Amino acid sequence: MSDSGKILKLIKDQEIEWVDLRFTDPKGKWQHLSMVASAVDDDQLNDGFMFDGSSIHGWKAINESDMILKPDLTATYIDPFSATPMLIVVCNVVEPSTGELYSRDPRSSATRDEAYLKATGIADTVYVGPEAEFFMFDDVRFEDSYATSFFKLDDIELPGNSGREYEGGNLAHRPRAKGGYFPVAPIDSAVDIRAEMVSTMLEMGLPCDKHHHEVAAAQHELGLTYGKLVETADRMQVYKYVVHMVAQAYGKTATFMPKPIAQDNGSGMHTHMSLWNGDTPLFAGNGYAGLSDTALYFIGGVIKHARSLNAFTNPTTNSYKRLVPGFEAPVLLAYSSRNRSASCRIPYGTGDKAKRVEFRFPDAMANPYLAYAAIMMAGLDGIQSRLHPGEAMDKNLYDLPPAELVNVPTVCGSLREALTNLTQDRAYLTKGDVFTDDQIDAYIELKWDEVMRWETTPSPVEFDMYYSW
Repeated sequence: MSDSGKILKLIKDQEIEWVDLRFTDPKGKWQHLSMVASAVDDDQLNDGFMFDGSSIHGWKAINESDMILKPDLTATYIDPFSATPMLIVVCNVVEPSTGELYSRDPRSSATRDEAYLKATGIADTVYVGPEAEFFMFDDVRFEDSYATSFFKLDDIELPGNSGREYEGGNLAHRPRAKGGYFPVAPIDSAVDIRAEMVSTMLEMGLPCDKHHHEVAAAQHELGLTYGKLVETADRMQVYKYVVHMVAQAYGKTATFMPKPIAQDNGSGMHTHMSLWNGDTPLFAGNGYAGLSDTALYFIGGVIKHARSLNAFTNPTTNSYKRLVPGFEAPVLLAYSSRNRSASCRIPYGTGDKAKRVEFRFPDAMANPYLAYAAIMMAGLDGIQSRLHPGEAMDKNLYDLPPAELVNVPTVCGSLREALTNLTQDRAYLTKGDVFTDDQIDAYIELKWDEVMRWETTPSPVEFDMYYSW
């Protein structure tokens, strides 16, 4: 049976009422179009569905808006949150005038990335394993208007609630600042919520292995294990969707903002990668920490291009409030075995198959398709150019004296800086037409709007610092 035949049989057997076509915009947000299941036929599943692309920021103009949502019939999920049976179908975006994948579609970029990897002959598969952290709160209020700007967060776990009066009493068990990693309940108040998130993802077919509280109060992580690049990016979109929906069902609200609280650790998305040829792991060898030259060159490429990669891996103004010293953030561009202060870590693993590298600077506000594809392209450039990353740094990088720190490169300090670096350092991304200059220019333009709004808007902290001067 064809893939479309299997989908139509699934729709019939499970009495599916809606087919929800999901795609990802340039910023990384899942978008959707819901089709009545009985109106979906074999031709549409194979040829695609027309939609208006002009409504997506950074895509088509109104006079060239017609585009095609082309289903990937191997990427489908039953939606556990829909009131009536719904099948999620993940889509690429196709340009109707050419029939080619749309150059500005993030998932299409990741699809081209996997094809380019095979074409190089270096490897046939890249595996990606992300560790996305998030916060959950009980109440979030904010406003940014003509004469008002504020935000206020509250959660049962926040340390500031230790003296608060609650109806029925304050039960007192909560993490202190930087103290959430990881006491058992009742200090960890969200065990059941996280368990339901993981159970829901397992039900949807995602490979998960654990969940735990993170370092900050109200901060959490679920264990999504590795997969191929596009496959893992799809799963990360499901991960975010499940986290938001389950939290809301419990009367809580979840965010992947890297730094919602100034005085505690921020949220990252540590990203593990490895290259394989068939059944052969290409990152295993006889070099430092059991790495091959291929792995070391891959690291060298990522370190070389890290400051332009930041535009994709750390794509918000808030991202750079996490990337500061003092909160376990991987600011320094160095690599090390098992050293979590390095921006690139080689985790311990038993056997060649476990050999991988972990890049610790990305955060989960990243569009997963663009971030994983961009890291992959930087690593490939390192392999093709034989860019050795230099000596490893096995000491605690947070405690280095200034004389040593001056020689260690750092990630960008702002989104402005990252976009400037991407403007200047992009040739490695456009190899094989994985990314195009048009796509990169459109992305930069989209992100400059965020930079300008942030840089031109007074903030409450400025009133605190300057009002009475």
